Amino acid sequence: MGKLKVYADRMSQPSRAVLIFCRFNGIDFEEIKVDISKRHHLSPEFREVNPLQKVPAIVHGSFNLSESHAILVYLASAFPGIADHWYPSDIFRRAKINLVLDWHHSNLRHGAVNYVLDTVLGPATGRPLNPKAASEAEKVLLSSLTKLEYIWLNGEGCFLLGGSQPSIADLSMVCELMQLEVLDEKDRSRILSPYKKVLQWIEDTRTATNPYFEEVHNILYRAKKKFEQQRSRAAETENEPSNKMDGHSKM
Repeated sequence: MGKLKVYADRMSQPSRAVLIFCRFNGIDFEEIKVDISKRHHLSPEFREVNPLQKVPAIVHGSFNLSESHAILVYLASAFPGIADHWYPSDIFRRAKINLVLDWHHSNLRHGAVNYVLDTVLGPATGRPLNPKAASEAEKVLLSSLTKLEYIWLNGEGCFLLGGSQPSIADLSMVCELMQLEVLDEKDRSRILSPYKKVLQWIEDTRTATNPYFEEVHNILYRAKKKFEQQRSRAAETENEPSNKMDGHSKM
């Protein structure tokens, strides 16, 4: 069918999940960068790949596919040698994985992506920050984290649904939560620290998929540092007028 092509932006959570899966499982592929911040996903060329104009997308021979969950299912099924734990052949186990993937889109992803966009990343995508929308998204995010903690991670294993090894659902959802890295550290800690199982699950998934997990997330860590510097400069600017006034009063 020819070499697999993966169209991705590593700042995109679903893109990272697909890239990590391919790298971890030794799938031979070509990564084609689609920079969302530069509107590359809206180009006529990319529309030919994915009419929905979203990343990730793949081309495998004459076959095109979008939506990260569909892509992960396809990759786990189409390429030989992929371990069964990623997308189990057992029909009942597979159905449960599909259940969690479906839940993810309208719950965890809905809350996390909108909270991050409306508090930090919005301007980079041409979207203004919206505190009111962020507040609503936070409610969805916290509700989703609660369900993760007490339902999806309520099993004997380290991973979703009591699994002893990660599935495509684990990878997809942990990549989602990694986007919270760009938040102010106090804000991130406030949101995640009450959920001990979730925090351990993130680390277990990271460990299970390293070194590729860290490699693919490097762009996010660089973005985190950039936003930290911006917040630090903004704080210094806010303090400058009061410092100058204090200096004048002493004179």
